[in-house]
Amino acid sequence: MTRLVQRLGWPGTIALAIVVLFVTAAILAPWIAPYPAQGAGAPNVIAKLRPPSAEYWLGTDHLGRDILSRIIYGTRVSLTNGVLIVAFSLLIGLPVGLAAGYFGGWIDEALMRGTDVFLAFPALLLAVLMAAALGPGFLNSIIAVAVTWWPWYARLARAEVLVLRGQPYVEAARLAGVSHPRIIIRHILPATGRPLTVQAALDVGPALLTAAALSFLGLGVLPPTADWGQMVDAGRKFFPARWWYSAMPGMTIFIVALAFSVIGDALRERKGGAARASA
Repeated sequence: MTRLVQRLGWPGTIALAIVVLFVTAAILAPWIAPYPAQGAGAPNVIAKLRPPSAEYWLGTDHLGRDILSRIIYGTRVSLTNGVLIVAFSLLIGLPVGLAAGYFGGWIDEALMRGTDVFLAFPALLLAVLMAAALGPGFLNSIIAVAVTWWPWYARLARAEVLVLRGQPYVEAARLAGVSHPRIIIRHILPATGRPLTVQAALDVGPALLTAAALSFLGLGVLPPTADWGQMVDAGRKFFPARWWYSAMPGMTIFIVALAFSVIGDALRERKGGAARASA
């Protein structure tokens, strides 16, 4: 514990604990949710729109479902959205950035101009257009956001490779006849890991927010699957009289997104401290 605090600091450690708590809740949702059936979507109309109480800690929605149970079940969708969006973006952007930075020339020019095409559009607007074209759904919303996210990883990976490809150990490997794919995988890719890891940690929160925005617009997962953005959208029709309906999932989105941002900042500070120490 002490070592973790030394690495991330107290804010980063608390943020990591919050993320671990939500991940645990997502895994154990059927066992820890107060009303598992309602969390999965079963209605309970005799208890609709009840305020927070000892029976329903965060109140109920318009179908009488326990909001706490819905939030716990929605953790599965929302966290998976954020993580998979970043993962898919890395899978697309990293190879593009590695190839552009390592080979240079016309390959770099072609790949970067293609990247610029995606960067020319506002990310959220492009995600909405893509999601509308693909239709509502869990996988479609992930693809729609990932398509707008990967250019940033391509740019970051390219910038790192441009520095690394001139290093003596890379030049030595090239002169020794090592193949280009082997140089990229064994010598360049590992060195790009830390900055990309930091950026990925920083991006999970915004990716989660963007996915929640698509769900808010009706372009995410479909009911009765629980999703935080979808819950905020359903609750806004009853706001402010039934404030808890939108406020509780909205606060959950804020807390989780902030936690990932704090973790990313802690990792970035650690990277900066390590760089200053090596200098």
